Amino acid sequence: MKKYNVLALISLGLLIVSCGGTKEDVFSINDSVLKAQYTTKDLLKLEMNNPKGEKIDSIVYKLGMQRIGSVKNSDKFSFSLKGQKFGVKSLEAITYFGGEKEEDSTRIEIISDITPKMLSYTIVNTYPHDHAAYIEGLEFYNDALYEGTGNGEGANTGTRGVSSMRKVDYKTGKVLQKVEYPEQIFGEGITILNGKIYQLTYKQNEAYVYDVNTFIKEKTLPYYKTMEGWGMTNDGKNIYMNDGSEKIHKLDPATFKQLDYVNVYSEGTPIPSINELEWVDGKIYSNIYQKDVIIVIDPNTGAVEGIVNLADLKKKITPLPDTDVLNGIAYNPKTKTFFVTGKNWDKMFEIKIN
Repeated sequence: MKKYNVLALISLGLLIVSCGGTKEDVFSINDSVLKAQYTTKDLLKLEMNNPKGEKIDSIVYKLGMQRIGSVKNSDKFSFSLKGQKFGVKSLEAITYFGGEKEEDSTRIEIISDITPKMLSYTIVNTYPHDHAAYIEGLEFYNDALYEGTGNGEGANTGTRGVSSMRKVDYKTGKVLQKVEYPEQIFGEGITILNGKIYQLTYKQNEAYVYDVNTFIKEKTLPYYKTMEGWGMTNDGKNIYMNDGSEKIHKLDPATFKQLDYVNVYSEGTPIPSINELEWVDGKIYSNIYQKDVIIVIDPNTGAVEGIVNLADLKKKITPLPDTDVLNGIAYNPKTKTFFVTGKNWDKMFEIKIN
């Protein structure tokens, strides 16, 4: 898969990062030896400009909030970027000289060196689906399908959906159990862990926890910071959620406190608007809002490893007035197939990703 094809599918621009100190600096980071973008396989090589020939005692370097090392005098410095997170990083140099110090900073961007593969799929089955459902999340649990819906406006009529969390007979589309929310609550992604259903909210800054069998609400978990709630999944121990940006947050399911995070990158491009998430065999599969694709993400690094183009599925649904974008991924481990649908779609597709 060539890079330009990946970028055409995702339609995102490359973030350009400027480097270099200011003219009035006595010392400045030598941007002529810097690149705008690095991968985690690269060695970051640093040196300082010293146009006045001042005697330098030492230089301390920081990458983001991390002190990455120091040198005596004006020696050159190298640092391995292995294990660093993707994204734009501040690079700071603190130069000590003659009992004084001077700081200079610039920025670099750390990107993925993985070229995503284009993955094909085959349709195994097509099932009816509730076209009034503004789908935000899908998940299989014990061979049953659970859905989270929001109260987003229909694409053309402006009719608002009803936010809910529900259990569905996926073969018929019949709703078997459900909890509905008042109009002010916009329901988002769901995941099921240790017999509990977690559902995010879009703007309320909190998640709700239910017993998976009784649908009785057990508690409300506030987000660890102010942010939007979009998609959610789990690895059997921890929860992963996203907020509409390129960031996936790894959370403690008991407290919703952040344990870690990754920024999702396809080669040199950050991927914002990642939406519904699904954990399958150690990878995260994700929709991108407003794009007819699923991407496969390494949860340890954020690198996009694969892309599935699902644009043809929209041609197979009934074009109703409020038919909206592709959204919703559920994996059935029993059949090893994926179930995908969209907001206000009248069909759900069981597919096998090859």
